[in-house]
Amino acid sequence: LILFFPLSTKGENQPSPNFNQYVRDQGAMSDQLSRRQIREYQLYSRTSGKHVQVTGKRITATAEEGNKFAKLIVETDTFGSRVRIKGAESEKYICMSKRGKLVGKPNGKSKDCIFTEIVLENNYTAFQNARYEGWFMAFSRRGRPRPAARSRQNQREAHFIKRLYRGQMPFPNHPDRQKQFEFVGSSSPTRRTRAPRPR
Repeated sequence: LILFFPLSTKGENQPSPNFNQYVRDQGAMSDQLSRRQIREYQLYSRTSGKHVQVTGKRITATAEEGNKFAKLIVETDTFGSRVRIKGAESEKYICMSKRGKLVGKPNGKSKDCIFTEIVLENNYTAFQNARYEGWFMAFSRRGRPRPAARSRQNQREAHFIKRLYRGQMPFPNHPDRQKQFEFVGSSSPTRRTRAPRPR
């Protein structure tokens, strides 16, 4: 009588690692090794109809197209979708206080200055704070920051569109534009030549 026993390989009964959980865990940590990607654009607020601007410590959504304070420098924090947002002119990062208020800070390394980009089905983008989960960047119709504790991902106040920054366009009444239409004076007046009279 010959008996056969199944051979078990080492680690056969160990559960396979959850790759999705690994991605979530890695995305929640700051990446200090990879090269950061830097982008420049404007954030158009769905409710105010204006652009997010960083003027020192104050963050509003009242800037017109091409305003220098509306130019944002967006730095990637991980290989996922976490970013830091800095005003190009003021050099202040958009951060969130423990009370849910948006403030500008000179140093954006802390977790309250990191936001997770969430692309929505309506092609808008929402920004959730990394430290305070469930708190979103949001603005009222007048462009004032809304309390983050009251903001939700599906609310219009938290919806934004990314736009390329092209700078301020010259208008007809702008001084730089008027210079293009200035007439250059002549040093001596031109003389009219008369046609000869028929004899």
